[in-house]
Amino acid sequence: MKRIYNFSAGPGILPLPVLEEAAKGVLEINNSGMSILEVSHRGKDYETIHHNAEQRLLKLLGLTADTHQALFLGGGASTQFAMLPMNFLAKDQTADYVNTGEWAAKAIKEAQRFGNVHVAASSEDTRFNCIPASLQLTPGARYLHITTNNTIEGTEWQALPECGSAPLIADCSSDIFARQLDYSRFSLLYAGAQKNAGPAGVTLLAVRRDFLQTANTDLPAMFAYNTHAKADSLYNTPPVFPIYVVDLVLQWIEREGGIAAVEDRNRRKAGLVYEALDAYPAVYEPTVPSPAHRSLMNVTFRLRDTSLDSEFLAGAAARNMDGLKGHRSVGGFRASIYNAFPEEGCQALAEYLHAFARAHAA
Repeated sequence: MKRIYNFSAGPGILPLPVLEEAAKGVLEINNSGMSILEVSHRGKDYETIHHNAEQRLLKLLGLTADTHQALFLGGGASTQFAMLPMNFLAKDQTADYVNTGEWAAKAIKEAQRFGNVHVAASSEDTRFNCIPASLQLTPGARYLHITTNNTIEGTEWQALPECGSAPLIADCSSDIFARQLDYSRFSLLYAGAQKNAGPAGVTLLAVRRDFLQTANTDLPAMFAYNTHAKADSLYNTPPVFPIYVVDLVLQWIEREGGIAAVEDRNRRKAGLVYEALDAYPAVYEPTVPSPAHRSLMNVTFRLRDTSLDSEFLAGAAARNMDGLKGHRSVGGFRASIYNAFPEEGCQALAEYLHAFARAHAA
């Protein structure tokens, strides 16, 4: 079986052992005579998977079921941009948001439909090439929302911001399980699975139970977090197959040594690529100049001579590398090196960056 180096930003690469096990599950699960695509979401074969995934999600994040509820919802993180303020914001309330890129801006736009939004900080004036140094918080804000990793711009919060008494909320879609954080500081976090935790089709949430109790109540059932919390994410048919694969990914992380071990490898991987880029400033322009703001997951850069862009991509393809073209809104290049991306793939990219630079040095 051919496996290339897939640098796609999403859907992202999945661990090979997960793909192999999921392939078996598509044919039959638990000697049931049925595919995971066919079993009832109310039946014992799936319920065990569902509850194990909930428990693993909380455990890996250092949370407990006593204080937090795990939820599996549909619609991707983009649905959460609206569902979050729908549940926790009212017309006479203000929520603080930090604008660090395209996805944060979309979250802000959706929140403005439901209440007042105060942009506590923005890095737009520097083309989103850094994380804001300070925040202007609203006294009594309903919550503070951040995007922990910015896939398009290549920035990442290295430390969580101080938010006073405001509940801290985060879109963790592209760096969930990638590094150790004090996840207990989040009153709610959400993550579309398809970048770093599984296939497209399910969104992971971990929400504090006491925060959940403060949610708005006059909502359509499907858009109320409490509906899904009370039904254990089984109010309607959940995205069974994506949740099954997420559980396999969580088991893989456990076998790898947990988030601490995964983070160590992620830092080595990113270091290989950033070191190669920084070694040739006449050839490469990392779009995030300060290492203190650079993402472990999405390495973004440009060529100083953009006339060489096509040649660079062709050379990458010849080395079995795909997905390096930057997002259409910013151009350039992007190497997405999520948890499952192999370290040897980063070594291969670093070697190519060195070779390409040497061939085109002035």
